[in-house]
Parts: sequence; structure tokens; C-alpha cells
Amino acid sequence: MNEQLHVQSAECRYSYRVHVREHREACNKTFCKKSSMLTHQHIHSSVRPCSCGVCNKSFIQHRHPKSHKHMHRHKSPNILNVCNKASSGKNRLKTQQRTHCGERPYTCNVCNKAFSVKRSLIAHQHIHSGDSPYTCNVCHKAFSVKSSLITHQRIHSGVLPYSCRICYKAFSQHSYLISHQRIHRGERPYNCDVCNKAFIQHSHLISHQRTHSGERPYTCNVCNKAFSQSSSLKSHQRMHSGERPYVCTVCGKAFSVQCNLMRHHQRMHSDERPYNCDMCNKAFSVKSSLIIHQRIHSGECPYNCDVCNKAFSQRSHLISHQRTHSGERPYTCNVCNKAFSQKSSLTSHQRIHSGLRPYVCTVCNKAFCVQSNLITHQRIHSGECPYNCDVCNKAFSQHSHLISHQRIHSADRPYTCNVCNKAFSQKSSLISHQRKHSGERP
Repeated sequence: MNEQLHVQSAECRYSYRVHVREHREACNKTFCKKSSMLTHQHIHSSVRPCSCGVCNKSFIQHRHPKSHKHMHRHKSPNILNVCNKASSGKNRLKTQQRTHCGERPYTCNVCNKAFSVKRSLIAHQHIHSGDSPYTCNVCHKAFSVKSSLITHQRIHSGVLPYSCRICYKAFSQHSYLISHQRIHRGERPYNCDVCNKAFIQHSHLISHQRTHSGERPYTCNVCNKAFSQSSSLKSHQRMHSGERPYVCTVCGKAFSVQCNLMRHHQRMHSDERPYNCDMCNKAFSVKSSLIIHQRIHSGECPYNCDVCNKAFSQRSHLISHQRTHSGERPYTCNVCNKAFSQKSSLTSHQRIHSGLRPYVCTVCNKAFCVQSNLITHQRIHSGECPYNCDVCNKAFSQHSHLISHQRIHSADRPYTCNVCNKAFSQKSSLISHQRKHSGERP
């Protein structure tokens, strides 16, 4: 036939190959009738040939306007009194009401998980039976529910059949479109019963509730570290695998987390710095950087170590500090296998092997492998001494020098000779003393 209709002997289904040629995003769905296939094509073409004679709302199929017209015929349509959403039937209204009241009448007899819709329970029960009868013909991934297979196949075809009528953004799943539309309506139907915070998506509420319960159901199979969110586990696992899937298109630098790539692009490749500190007028490209900076002025340290109660202004600093208690060193040099608790320490260490010294003094051209060493060095030229002793007001160019000096006032002597037990306030004094025992002459 001209339309190249193929008959499958077992199920007598037709596959319309003209549809495949005309639409590259074809989904390969098969139909028993040609009319059903033609109706289905409207999903890809966005054609809605059937419209309501009352409100002009358009539909893909003829039966849809008939159901829709019940809303206009009845004097008292089925309208949900929570969100004022109308429903064409009482059954649909009941299902809609369960979204707001949280009712889940259908319970799994294996794990007691509850569902608001019976078909969701049926789909869930496949998890326990291990039955996955629906297989992708591209990557052979198997699914327990046919709708999951159809949704998955859009990854290969690139089909985005669900479009927002306001901003025209397209989605592969209808549920994604519904969640997106709440942004325009300002609707947040999912409320936390502890703090009353509202969310657009139910999954966001579940993740939030773990902040109250402390639940961490996602565990790393390498180091057993637990996380409250699946996305956090995936990001963490890239530390072990070394995977960096997010690459900067400007400089080629790769990142393990997408937000780090976005932050990098704003800081390094964008001249725009719209966020200004109202204390010192320092400008930032990212709002989060401004918030962290403002803690320098306010002295705020909201992150506390649960072991020693030391407080930090940044969460990342707390995480690094906690490794001093746990002994964790997740960053390993691929040349000498030396391990580090901080990524920045590993990066600095690797320059020993590569010989790279990217930080150059603009006065004397001396190069350094670590930026902090350059900053300290530049104080030789500027004469800056930002660290002051609060006892005698003596100023120092390095913080470590101030700490050593303060031991004069406190009489603290943390460095002890392992031969005669004599104690010293500075490590250099201990080294000089130990030469008396060893007979070493520098």
C-alpha cells in the first residue's frame, strides 16, 4: 500500500510509516485502527480539530468536547472548593480532592504504601513482583508500566508533546507540565505539616520533610555516607568516580555539579556584578556570594560542628572541618596517591607534579602554585600588616605569625622535645633545640 501499513501477525496492528517519515520525532506507537493513529498524530502536530461551541476550548478527539460540555450544561458543576478547579465528573472530582486532603485509600498489601488512585497501586505492585514486561527497542531498558516505557522513549525521540499555553515551554511528561503551570498560577498545593511551608511539587515536600525527620535514605555504596536526596547522592558519587559531566563552553573546565558550572560561568566569564554589599560596596555576580560575604561584617556563623561546637560562616567550611574529626580524606592524587580532606588542597598539591605556578606577582614576577601564598608575598611590597595582637597591638603580615606571637602573652608552649621534654612556643625553636641532641649543624 502507498501508506505502507504493516500488519503484525500476532496482534493485527498497523504501523503507519508515512507518519515516521513526516515526523522525525515519531514515537513508534502502534494502533488497531488507522483512524486512531490519525487522531494520535495530532499530539505531535499540536492540531486540535474539535472545539467547544460555548467557550471555544479545543480538543484532539470528538469525545473530549462532549465530556467537557457537561460543565456548561449543569447548573451546579463539579467545582473543587479548595482551588476552584472544575471537573466533568464526580469520580474525577473525588480524585482531585484527594490531592488536597491527602487521602490515599489504595494500599499495597506488601509494603503498606498508599495511593490516591487505583491505577497507581497496580503499577506499584509490579515493583514487588519484579515483572518488567515493557522493553525499550533502542536501549533495551525494561519497565513494569507501559506508560513509563512511553515516557522513556521520548528521551530517544526528543518528543516534547506537552506545551505550556502561557510561555510555550515544552515537556516530555504531562505531570511536568502540570507542575510547571503552578508557577504561573502561584499555586502551592503541598504543605508541610510541621512548619507550613508550601511546595509546587509533592516530591519537593517529601525532600523537605526529611529536614525535620533527619531521614537519609540514600547511601553511598563506596563510603556508606547517607543523604536525604537522591540528587545529593549522585553528586557525591562523582567524587569517587571522578566524573565531571558539566563542561564550560568557554574555557572547557568541567564540573561534577551543574550549579557549580553555572556559578563558575557567572564569576569567571560574566562581567555583570549586580549584587553590592551595602557596607563596603564590594560587588558580586552571584547573590549567594554576597550573602556569605556579608557575614564578615555581621560576624554571623550559622553552621556549627556537632563535635566541638566550632562555628563557621559557610557550610562548605563546616564540612571540611568535620573531616578533621572523622579523618576522612576523599580527594586522592592520581600520581602519588596522597589523600586530602579538601579538594583545594589536592589541586594545590598536584601543581608539585605538574610544576604549574599560575599565580604571578605583578611587582617582581615571582610565581606561586597557591593563590594564598601570592597574597602573603604581595604584603612584602605593600607593607600591609592586617593581623594585630589584641594585647600589645603589634601587627603582622601573616595570621600564623600572629598566632605564634600571641603565645608570648599566653605562655602556651605546644611544641615539646621528645628527648628532654623541654617545651617551646614556636616550632622553629624546637627544631633548633633538637639539633643539640642530634649534633646536626645546619
